[in-house]
Amino acid sequence: MHLLSIWDLSREEILKLVFLTEEIKYGYIDVEGVLEGYTMGMIFEKPSTRTRVSFEVAMNQLGGRALYLPTSTLQMSRGESIKDTVKVLERYVDILMARVYRHETLEEMAEHASIPVINGLSDREHPVQIVSDMFTIYERFGRLSRLKIAFIGDGANNVARSLVIASAMLGLNIYVAAPREYWLPEEELERVSRLASENGGVVRYTEDPYEAVKDADVVYTDTFVSMGMEDEAARRRGLFLPKYQVNMDLMSHASQDAVFMHCLPAHRGEEVVDEVIDSEYSIVYDQAENRLHTQKTIILYLLEML
Repeated sequence: MHLLSIWDLSREEILKLVFLTEEIKYGYIDVEGVLEGYTMGMIFEKPSTRTRVSFEVAMNQLGGRALYLPTSTLQMSRGESIKDTVKVLERYVDILMARVYRHETLEEMAEHASIPVINGLSDREHPVQIVSDMFTIYERFGRLSRLKIAFIGDGANNVARSLVIASAMLGLNIYVAAPREYWLPEEELERVSRLASENGGVVRYTEDPYEAVKDADVVYTDTFVSMGMEDEAARRRGLFLPKYQVNMDLMSHASQDAVFMHCLPAHRGEEVVDEVIDSEYSIVYDQAENRLHTQKTIILYLLEML
């Protein structure tokens, strides 16, 4: 089994990963040393803090090893095919994680790999982030039902897409506020809207951030300029600022017990202001910590050890 997309998981599997993460984090399941002798290969085309460190520490705490493999140090950078790279690496390692620019790169890796491949971020999705975020929301509220999530910003980027899919699967109500050109494509939006309805939830896109945030339990944002889109930076900032910035005025329209979430890194003063990210609303560092616990669960699950 591979984890390239939230679509690779069922509703039941997402919930299982959330509940298992809780048991692992709080010590109800002892996983220390269970992966002694196992090795993870970690291929990076993009810079990383949380993804690299959480996976590396997770493997270490599980008793295994993680190899950091930036593509600049691999023969891929000199033209070796993805197929040849993967077929060789699978002779050395037990599981692969890759952080890439193009989602198609992951799909090609998975096509040729006989070991699990994990999407550590692509231009299309960020499934490990969102599984972890669902655990963080569950940890905070004690449930993954009867909740409203508001996502403010680029509603079609990798984090937003994975968040919308997972929310639809779980029957959560998710409102996305973004300029219309940064909505999910119509066919994709119809698919997730149908899924949400089947599960008792709602997916709604709007250009009005106040409509999205009204009575929301979770207010989530991400950078306006994702890695690889730097040439669009000026245009994007012109469209998103100041309307889609999460500030204290916008947060005041959310639920009284609302939390603020951001996958990080944050561009303070752009998508969010200091007063919000450093406020009592903010659980961004809980999010970051929980990446470690969720990565353990995902690794063990894909290796069929949970």
